Amino acid sequence: MITNTLSTTLAPPVEETRYEEELARGLAAADEEAFAAIYRRWGSLVHTMATRLLGDAHEAEDVTQQVFLGAWHGRSGFRPERGPLGAWLVGIARRKTVDALAARTRRLTLIDSAAHDTDAGAEQGETAPERVLDRVLLIDALSRLPQQQREVLCMAFYEDLTQAQIAERTGMPLGTVKSHARRGLHRLRLVIEQSAAPGTGM
Repeated sequence: MITNTLSTTLAPPVEETRYEEELARGLAAADEEAFAAIYRRWGSLVHTMATRLLGDAHEAEDVTQQVFLGAWHGRSGFRPERGPLGAWLVGIARRKTVDALAARTRRLTLIDSAAHDTDAGAEQGETAPERVLDRVLLIDALSRLPQQQREVLCMAFYEDLTQAQIAERTGMPLGTVKSHARRGLHRLRLVIEQSAAPGTGM
């Protein structure tokens, strides 16, 4: 009876481990069905963790997408001997969440800096509204970009990263990074040209 009890007790963890190993092999083989199963298994956990750390469900959704996109493109970096698949995904989630928090801090700092420049100019009697307005327009234009375009441009502008470095950090293909950068810059250029057009007051 004792043997049977132990066997029943240990069976679920063993099956869980085998299933996780099977999913890991599927990921390494670029099996899309296995990847879908991985998302179903750990997606809610990653989203919950990101939501708790970021305090924003929508931002957590973006991070969750980045985590699994990064896992798919970086699947060759998974090493079963270093730990289980779930722990690897959680590690990616932590890094992506930290990146999202850092990006948020940079945006808030930039906005605070623009506001400070406005206040300082008023106190000193300086007349540089065009410079301040340009910065505000740039911040506004960046905030309107799709999340991935904004992320790529912020890394390039504020962290001085190359497109190859951005691809490595985000897990996006280099071609995708270049596409996001090109489209984001085009959109920013349109905003700048429109704001500088006659009749805009600038």
